[in-house]
Order: sequence, then C-alpha cells, then structure tokens
Amino acid sequence: MSQPSVILATASYDHSIRFWEAKSGRCYRTINYQDSHVNRLEITPDKHYLAAAGNPHIRLFDVNSNSPQPVMSYDSHTNNVMAVGFQCDGNWMYSGSEDGTVKIWDLRAPGCQREYESRAAVNTVVLHPNQTELISGDQNGNIRVWDLTANSCSCELVPEVDTAVRSLTVMWDGSLVVAANNHGTCYVWRLLRGTQTMTNFEPLHKLQAHKGYILKCLLSPEFCEPHRYLATASSDHTVKIWNVDGFTLEKTLIGHQRWVWDCVFSVDGAFLITASSDTTARLWSMSTGEDIKTYQGHHKATVCCALNDGAEPSSS
Repeated sequence: MSQPSVILATASYDHSIRFWEAKSGRCYRTINYQDSHVNRLEITPDKHYLAAAGNPHIRLFDVNSNSPQPVMSYDSHTNNVMAVGFQCDGNWMYSGSEDGTVKIWDLRAPGCQREYESRAAVNTVVLHPNQTELISGDQNGNIRVWDLTANSCSCELVPEVDTAVRSLTVMWDGSLVVAANNHGTCYVWRLLRGTQTMTNFEPLHKLQAHKGYILKCLLSPEFCEPHRYLATASSDHTVKIWNVDGFTLEKTLIGHQRWVWDCVFSVDGAFLITASSDTTARLWSMSTGEDIKTYQGHHKATVCCALNDGAEPSSS
C-alpha cells in the first residue's frame, strides 16, 4: 500500500475504526474493534501507527497495512483509557484513564514504564511542548503537572471545585494552557517558567463558551500563525472558534445534529475535522466556517477523530 500523505481516522460506538480519503470522503479501510468502544484516537508523528484507546487497553494498528489485528497492545490500565498521545519523536506514548492513573509507555519496550496517581478518573492529558511535563485533568476538577524529569507532581490547581475538567490544550509554543469543563467554561492561563524548570500558571481569562458541556478544546497549531484560535466542541451541537487575542468569538460551526465530541486542526490551521453523535465526521473551512466534506459510514455516534497531514519527520 502506498502511504497517503493525509491520515484521517474516526472511531464510533458501532465498534469500528474507519480510515478516510480526506478530499473525496471515501472510506478505504475499516477495522472492526469488538473489544470495547474507542474513546480516543491518535496517530504517531511518523504516520506509521494509529493508537486506539479503549476499555481498558490501548491498541496500536499499522496505518499502512490491511491487517485487522493490532501490532501491539498496552494492557495495564483497569478502566476506560480517556487520553493517549505521543512524544514528538514517537519514542514513547502517554495515557490517562478513569482508573485514576497517568501512564508512560516506551514504544520500543513492552509494559508500562511509569505511572502517576491522580486519585480521580482522568479525562484528559496533554504533553507540554517542552516534552518534559504532562498536564492532566480529572473528574474531581483537579489539574496536575507531572514533571517527568523529577518524576513527581510539580503543580496542582482546581479551577472550579467538583467540576470535571473535560479537556486540556496547550499552545504549541508553551505560552498558554486552556482547560474546559462540564459547565461550558474555559479557563485560560499563561504558562510562566519558574526559577527552576517548574511551570507556573498565571490566570489570564475565564471564557463562558457554551451553555452545554465542552467535550473538547483545542488550540491552533504553529503553522496557523500569526492567527491563534481556540476551538471548543460542545454538547450544544456546535463548535465555536475563538480568537485567542481577547477571546472574541470568530465563528460558530453549525451543521452537526447532535453532540460534537472531538475536533482536530489540519497542520496549517486552515481546516478543522469534527466528530459527532450524529454518526458523521465533518471537514470545515476555517476561513468561511462552512463544512466542505461529510464523512458518512458509521452507524452510531462518532466520538473521536485523528488527523496527521504534516510533513514526515526527517529521519536522521
């Protein structure tokens, strides 16, 4: 199989993962995933593998194969895995689970390398661009920074007591972090380097973005500069695009019929892909706010999407 330059995948409560041709909207591969539903999808930086986070395992699939079997399974979580992602070189993977733990996995060795206890169900984990800190958000409303160098929790904050942190996102240059919660609120902090390597959070803005839940928040990528956007996907069926300069509303993406669970920017920030309970994923133009392609094929809620349309990392 020749490798497509754009890898786009979605997963649904219908127990399938689908790969799509982004431009034509054609589904060219379906993986039946009978073990559980899939909570999160992530593609490795080199575009070779797709990680599917389920309950309670993470499965790694070969993007360039037609095999329905995973090439690797990561099995030490004991409940839904809600977050998964990769270090920038693809050497290791991180995950967060409703079992209350954040884990690190070396992709070149079996088993879990490290484990951090959050003491509440973990909903979201992001890797700081410095590649040395993980930031997690949990069901009790805690945000914690895990310093991978010191191997400890270096910072804890609770923006709103007993209000679950649903999604976290960090600006590509490490300057901002945004946390979205079940009350439709986004909390924004500036990230400041402390005297040591520890990151300090300076409150910057509180944004009442939606009346319903925010299921995903996402800051725009580096190649979107000088424009900086925050996308918020909500149970109110919309995605809102906010200008980070002042947090003014730029656009509301209207078209999905049910909850919007996930979203991902193209590498240049010109497009956004969304996944919804209405069974579809959609491709939106950020300049016009119109949906320009609908990906139809799932027959239950489409709850996550993954996109990698970036350049290949140069092999040394």
